[in-house]
Amino acid sequence: MPGMRSVQGSLDDLGTPLGEVTFVVVDLETTGGSPADSGITEIGAVKVRGGEIVGELATLVDCGLPIPPHITVLTGITRQMLVGAPPVAEVIPTFLEFARGCVLVAHNAPFDTGFLKAACARLGHPWPAFTVLDTVDLARRILTREEVPNRRLATLARFFGSPAEPNHRALADARATVDVLHGLFERLGAFGVTSLEEAKSFARAPSPQQQAKRHLADDVPSGPGVYFFEDHRGDILYIGKSGDLRTRVRSYFTAGETRKRIREMVGVAERVRTVPCATALEAEVRELRLIAEHKPRYNRRSKFPERALWLKLTDEVFPRLSVVRECRDDGCAYIGPFSSGRVAEQAREALREATMLRQCAQPLTPRRIAEGKAYSCALAELGRCGAPCEGREGPEEYALHVGSAHGMMTGDVQPVVAAMQGRIERLAAELRYEDAAVQRDRLAAFLRAAGRFQRLSSLAGLPQLVAARPAFDGGWELAVVRYGRLAATGVIPPHATAYGPYVEACTATAQTVLPEPGRLYSASGEEMECLLRWLESPGVRLVLVDGVWTCPAGGAERLRAWMEGAYQEPKPYAGRRGDAPV
Repeated sequence: MPGMRSVQGSLDDLGTPLGEVTFVVVDLETTGGSPADSGITEIGAVKVRGGEIVGELATLVDCGLPIPPHITVLTGITRQMLVGAPPVAEVIPTFLEFARGCVLVAHNAPFDTGFLKAACARLGHPWPAFTVLDTVDLARRILTREEVPNRRLATLARFFGSPAEPNHRALADARATVDVLHGLFERLGAFGVTSLEEAKSFARAPSPQQQAKRHLADDVPSGPGVYFFEDHRGDILYIGKSGDLRTRVRSYFTAGETRKRIREMVGVAERVRTVPCATALEAEVRELRLIAEHKPRYNRRSKFPERALWLKLTDEVFPRLSVVRECRDDGCAYIGPFSSGRVAEQAREALREATMLRQCAQPLTPRRIAEGKAYSCALAELGRCGAPCEGREGPEEYALHVGSAHGMMTGDVQPVVAAMQGRIERLAAELRYEDAAVQRDRLAAFLRAAGRFQRLSSLAGLPQLVAARPAFDGGWELAVVRYGRLAATGVIPPHATAYGPYVEACTATAQTVLPEPGRLYSASGEEMECLLRWLESPGVRLVLVDGVWTCPAGGAERLRAWMEGAYQEPKPYAGRRGDAPV
């Protein structure tokens, strides 16, 4: 057109054509879902360029870890199959050389790259700056719900007519992912996407619903606080917290937010409300309380603190270990809370290994025993149970077992550790590593629960605790905790010359908290654990402690480093053989 100057773009503006890029499509099989406590059992990789396969890599990997039964059912890989397979230390360098200079592709790429990065870190290999494409992200942007009901690899492989059928084996799944990738590239042409750079930005682009709702973040303030997404009726859809409300809320309307349910929530939301807080700690605690109160349908965590489980030593003529829903101030011994009944049962089995408590589920009374209606168990017949079955023991003799169990739950855990350690060593000596792993899971579940209960009970018993933590601006954050509940927070500015008036003002305006009759705790377990994390963070100073704040010298806390290093609840066992506390 007249008056317009033509501009010739550079080759950099055009990007790298997809047909000229060499891709390495990779798939892994592992012993679990977390790189922190699981290992790689198989690697499959296919190198493609211009639509043609130019190389393949496939190998089983001896990661040195047991394979949980459900993983064997899923993949068909057994521990025996890994005998003689190359170790991770040999496989990782081979894979890095195979993929050198290529673009990595995977279906749900964060999972596969997460394991590869963790393996490199453990072996001391630097992770190359790979460009990564995720076929899940591309499928979310390209395919509609009418075309495919979900973005699973098997669903996409069928949709694109892949001759390779995914079967949870690495090479087969990698070959199927190649066909899915090529099918997605064909669809990208309709959007005008022809280069690698365009494909990357297209995969991460925000959805139209996210783009249309960006204005909801316009009036959100900066600073710590809690935010609410609400629908047109004012119903709360989602509650979150942040140290910077404005930045966090705006992130929901960008390409960085890829969670399916959250994108759906953004499409339904009509407004965002905020509650500014003095500190990030206050925001975190308020979030927990508000989620428990409102139970928003798009929140997943912390919605039902009342469903927490506890292991209780009951108050009966012949006490037993029972999993209960409430932790009451009734003089009984408890440990917990537990996230699931499975973990609670693991802890109970560990404690039973070191005690002679009865395992009968029914309550026993002197009348029922006198009438011959006591319930026997197999362990009693083996002499490992102190139950009063068939007149084996009376209340006085049985009370010795109760006292021992009470001490293990509230004080010294070493008898449980010693009993379980002995059993683990016997099983390992018999090469029964899977069974030994089960016992290790039980021991870890007990130690976590006992340590958690001892920590929470110690904090909940303090009438008042005032602490200060250094703030980023040079000032101090204040927290007032009463009977385990956050009663107030405040800030001491960096220019303050005297701290006393700020502390006095914060405590004077703090919420009054009194122990509730019948309840052991005045706050939820999650809130108290949040407070303990804050109190244990670097630089915290104790300003005032009303009462005695301590944990048993022989309690489970002394083994916390082992528990945190060996296990991450509720992941399945993935520790090393013979690695146990002493």
